[in-house]
Amino acid sequence: MVKNFTRPFLRLTSAAMLALGIISFGCKSTVPKKSTATQTPVEKHGDLNVVGTKIVDQNGKVVQLRGMSFFWSQWQGGFYNRSMVKWLKNDWQNTIVRTAMGVDMGGYLKNPEAEKEKVIRLVESAIQEGIYVIIDWHDHEAHKHTEEAKAFFAEMAQRFGQYPNVIYEPYNEPLENTDWATEIKPYHEAVIREIRKYDPDNLIVCGTRMWSQRVDEAAENPILQRNIAYTLHYYAATHKQELRDIATQAINKGAALFVTEFGTCAADGNGKVDEAESRAWWAFLDQHQISWCNWSVADKDEAASALKPGSPTTGPWTEAHISASGQLVRQELLGKAKLEKQ
Repeated sequence: MVKNFTRPFLRLTSAAMLALGIISFGCKSTVPKKSTATQTPVEKHGDLNVVGTKIVDQNGKVVQLRGMSFFWSQWQGGFYNRSMVKWLKNDWQNTIVRTAMGVDMGGYLKNPEAEKEKVIRLVESAIQEGIYVIIDWHDHEAHKHTEEAKAFFAEMAQRFGQYPNVIYEPYNEPLENTDWATEIKPYHEAVIREIRKYDPDNLIVCGTRMWSQRVDEAAENPILQRNIAYTLHYYAATHKQELRDIATQAINKGAALFVTEFGTCAADGNGKVDEAESRAWWAFLDQHQISWCNWSVADKDEAASALKPGSPTTGPWTEAHISASGQLVRQELLGKAKLEKQ
């Protein structure tokens, strides 16, 4: 969850990145070709690679993924199951889901095996369903937990690095008072080195300062590693044109962005759903072909939840189970999925 909220970027063009060997294609084994109508998202797109400001698939075609983020694992862990992933893929047309492994506040640091198992369950489910999945270290002070994060991501990379489905998100939302150059970026670089020991090529999305809003700072001082995008988070009733302008600055400086979390309401997760600003954001993301995950698969009594309290944790959901936010997001998911199949 984000709160309220510009020096030059060493821009690597696609050609320069290819010349440096930063971009590579076809690193994973491919699956037998099916007709487009029957292919899963991962069968269709395969490996994801950052080229310039875009994320492209195994065919070099720009890809825009859309789906749902799960809630903090330690508080809404009942939803972390195979049936839920299958339901989101089929009924909500998710091409991606995001695990949100809570780290502090009773999460991984206190119960590492229990929280890790929830992540493994979701990742394995996403692989079985043929959709993409983000492994998110859901932490606001991850740079204080570097060794724990390195060990966790090393294990995830060894276990899942051979699958093109997997995307790593090492730092959910750095706080406002952290520094990109001296705290956030060095943390990312340390975790990336650990991941790359076992997984040389899967996409890594790196959180940015101020609850992952200051993507412009990352664009000005980028991580010089292969296949890196930067995290942009917003809540539509709070973050409006000013944040879209910051995102545009980052894109103009050469950064690839990925919205791993957004809400249709205010930044505290409450208030009314802002449909007009939600649609303004979706238009912006479509314009720049930026992938997104909505916060969140939860039945917590707050506006950001996709579900109403007491909804089944495995599906199926009727319209009576789905919140105002969930209805709006599902409508967008189904509409865009229909357009892409035409």
